[in-house]
Amino acid sequence: MSFSFFDSSTYDGTTEDIACDAYHKYKEDVQLMVDIGLVAYRFSISWSRLIPILTLRCHYLSIWKRTCQPEGVTIYNNLIDELISHGVHPHVILYHCDLPQALEDEYVGWLSRKIVKDFTAFTDARFKEFGDRVLHWTTMNEANILALGGYGNGLIPPNRCSAPFRSNCTGGNWSTEVYIVGHNMLLAHSSAVRLYKRKYKQGFVGISVYGSAYLPYLNSEADVMAVQLALDFYIGWFIEPLIFGDYPQIMKKNAGSRLPRFSKSESELVKGSLDFIGLNHYNQVYAKDNPTSLEEDLRDFTMDTGVEILRMNLQCLPSQCCLCQVESHHYLFLVFFWKVLLSRRWFKLLEAPRSIRVPSSFHLVKGGNSSSDIAFN
Repeated sequence: MSFSFFDSSTYDGTTEDIACDAYHKYKEDVQLMVDIGLVAYRFSISWSRLIPILTLRCHYLSIWKRTCQPEGVTIYNNLIDELISHGVHPHVILYHCDLPQALEDEYVGWLSRKIVKDFTAFTDARFKEFGDRVLHWTTMNEANILALGGYGNGLIPPNRCSAPFRSNCTGGNWSTEVYIVGHNMLLAHSSAVRLYKRKYKQGFVGISVYGSAYLPYLNSEADVMAVQLALDFYIGWFIEPLIFGDYPQIMKKNAGSRLPRFSKSESELVKGSLDFIGLNHYNQVYAKDNPTSLEEDLRDFTMDTGVEILRMNLQCLPSQCCLCQVESHHYLFLVFFWKVLLSRRWFKLLEAPRSIRVPSSFHLVKGGNSSSDIAFN
């Protein structure tokens, strides 16, 4: 929430104090869900709202022995009960750009390994409070975007980036921090999943990543390969460690020592630590081969890919059905990603631990602020 008070962080200076006012309008919101026939609702539970952290000296053993703030628990209990009473399944996001400011001040948040214990302890509090009614949990919403947007281009909290790639940020190093944060997120996710499987067991825990449909800019071998590189860096970055326990080889080659390595025990912890994969999707983009970016001595994440991403504009003539084009676009993406699963090693997630299953159909859940959320569960 602190991020919304920066002068340039929102278009018109609006803060998150009230926003859409779900705090007071949750009953109206649920009725709207019923009216349009939703069967599931995905929402996040705020870390600071549930367990306020008012001190800069935050230590694992002292913080998490405190009880949750009653007012915070009550509002989420009310929402969950309202959803269930109307036949709508609650699907909880455990983290969505809302790191307590105190943890950012104490050890720079996701840049520190300390976050793994704190995140695990907080997820434990949520599992304990709401796990009797919530069976589906997403540890992080768009984990790859949390790392890229927060510590790469600085467009989302905590607004970290660096020159010469981007300026006007609170600090940062795009060349290294994106990889460090992604690594710590994977460790925190897997730690939370291990805790849930050991202590609670009855539900399903997964993670959400963002994915565009990557199409070759030209019908050339180089641009077809660029599509594979984009998949490895933007999606495989998180999916491959969760399935195989390690990053894609091309990432390790291009990023070199800037990409952290998993120890043997960490690899075993991360591998198979999911019951489903959530995929948030907004658009199709072109992938264009850009090998010259790898020749630079100082590179950021996007330069390490060796790919130039070009946006595809959806335009409609007055006589055309724009909505039809949008729906067709989403359907084509589902077909695209399903083919990716079939054609790449990722399909081996069927053989990963804990009976991870990929269904013959997709389940679309409208929720959050994404145009579609496809859960493989």
